[in-house]
Amino acid sequence: MNREGHGSRHIPVLLERAGALLDPALGAPGDVYLDATLGLGGHAEYFLRTHPELRLIGLDRDTAALESAAERLRPYRDRITLIHTRYDGITDALAQAGLPVTGSVSGILMDLGVSSMQLDSAERGFAYSVDAPLDMRMDPTTGITAADVLNTYSHGELARVLKAYGEERFAGRIAAEIVRRRARQPLRSSGELVQLLYDTIPAASRRTGGHPAKRTFQALRVEVNGELDSLRAALPAALDALRPGGRIVVMSYQSLEDRVVKQELAQRSASRTPIGLPVELPGMGPEFRILTRGAEQANEREIEDNPRAAPVRMRAAERIAQREQR
Repeated sequence: MNREGHGSRHIPVLLERAGALLDPALGAPGDVYLDATLGLGGHAEYFLRTHPELRLIGLDRDTAALESAAERLRPYRDRITLIHTRYDGITDALAQAGLPVTGSVSGILMDLGVSSMQLDSAERGFAYSVDAPLDMRMDPTTGITAADVLNTYSHGELARVLKAYGEERFAGRIAAEIVRRRARQPLRSSGELVQLLYDTIPAASRRTGGHPAKRTFQALRVEVNGELDSLRAALPAALDALRPGGRIVVMSYQSLEDRVVKQELAQRSASRTPIGLPVELPGMGPEFRILTRGAEQANEREIEDNPRAAPVRMRAAERIAQREQR
């Protein structure tokens, strides 16, 4: 999600490739670009600058991100509508912006995951490299925190979260240690959790697969923010919002997200004509055409410029037909 580089460089992930994929759909007067994960506004700034008549609908659940993006996009303020919502609020956001919820959008970008602003704000608790309160909410105004999860979920619930959302093979062992320690004192800081993980995960396993806290922090963040449920609801709404010829680009940063995107795009790009019929039945053909071969990744130069681009997986599709609404 707008994993921009440090300092003033602000390098949005795969900007050139996102432009190459979306630009062909954004050239006409009145075209609408929906940035479902606005972040710091780096991708949006590019498209607004490149297409002088383009209208932006920008969504983000993080009020601080919206404020930063509004300042960055001030030169284009007559062409932008910024809305505080999760990306599964696409339908309501389009209605709020005065647009039909189907067939009204020319281009959509969904840059998933946690933004650099959130990672770099120590007090938000997303990063395991700094000691901070265990918050992890993308929208800090509402919802449960990571500390709430750690201190109130049962052993079984904790193990499920760590296994399902972090693919952590020591989920049961970690959950048992969390329950044991919180009985003495609630877990409050990321430093405490990192130390617990170092104490619990076997030394041999800590030496491979990256930082031993990576999977647990990912799992907690996904649980706290309902990321996968939100994505499953958002993708169909986003695809329905596209006009014929409209395009969508989705960037994922972990395998669980990418799997959801891959499955939804595959379903919408498949024919519904029964197998064996010699012709395509009217209204039963594919709605979308896949534009990427598998999931595209950042190249070495992009990763060197912005290391946070390393895990990105990009998929894109173009609407080629409008089926009747189900």
